Amino acid sequence: MRTRSAPVERNLIPRSIRVSRIGEDEAVRVSSATLGVVVVWIGAALFLDQHVGYGGQLLLGIGTAAVLAGLLAVQPRTVRLQTLAVVGIATIGEVIGSLIWGLYHYRLDNLPAFVPPGHGLVYLGGLSLGALVAGRSRALLLVAGVVAATWGVAGITVLPSPDASGTMGCAFLIGVLVWTRRPVYAGVFMVVMALELYGTAIGTWTWEPLVPGLRLSQGNPPSGVASGYVVFDVLAIALVARTGLALALLQSRRARRTSGSTTVPVLMSSRPESTLPQTSQSRNPRALPSPST
Repeated sequence: MRTRSAPVERNLIPRSIRVSRIGEDEAVRVSSATLGVVVVWIGAALFLDQHVGYGGQLLLGIGTAAVLAGLLAVQPRTVRLQTLAVVGIATIGEVIGSLIWGLYHYRLDNLPAFVPPGHGLVYLGGLSLGALVAGRSRALLLVAGVVAATWGVAGITVLPSPDASGTMGCAFLIGVLVWTRRPVYAGVFMVVMALELYGTAIGTWTWEPLVPGLRLSQGNPPSGVASGYVVFDVLAIALVARTGLALALLQSRRARRTSGSTTVPVLMSSRPESTLPQTSQSRNPRALPSPST
């Protein structure tokens, strides 16, 4: 006689667990409205910053965080996680680049409270721009590459302030665009370019003429400053994707252990089944006639 084997273990693992991982690309929702809110709020916040002190900057920071939270509320989980990762990584970069290294300094020689959540808005703006031209992503990549190349070459030729570090940053940025061909990086570059030109023009922050310790010239702003933002984005997207994969593998292993433990009682309680045909009397022993005495 043969016993029936227990169900295959993989069938006991929910499909949602086996495929639960976070991808690197996710479409931003309400892209036109998101880009509009980002542009209006950043422009207004930087303008108001010129007329406030530390307390006013704190209020602007709270307002910027609230705007970011409102925009993230309607976005997919992947976009939310990537944006929050960008905020964390970019804030570390701000502390190192401004407060420690001294590449640039803000108006009050601090790190304004609106800057960390502002990085999240810039990232959402770049995503939204890329989504709006999704059907013409090659055109966006081409425009970003041409602008970066023109600005980088101008920094060492015709611009009044030499910008060797910016030219190096532009070369790196162009390499990233060519290698990845991802419109989000082109979109971030275009948003950052407008942000840097506006922010330095009104004096919210100022770049040093030389890179401290390296003595490389840099403009105000450097033409390749967007390459730093792209590095933040690359790290954030990779971090979220790898973290999602690790969590999916962990969930899958836990599910296998759980399913394995539930199959043991099935194997222990399984009994051989008779291959003889059963009659109605054999199925009901009480219906059998009593033996004659």
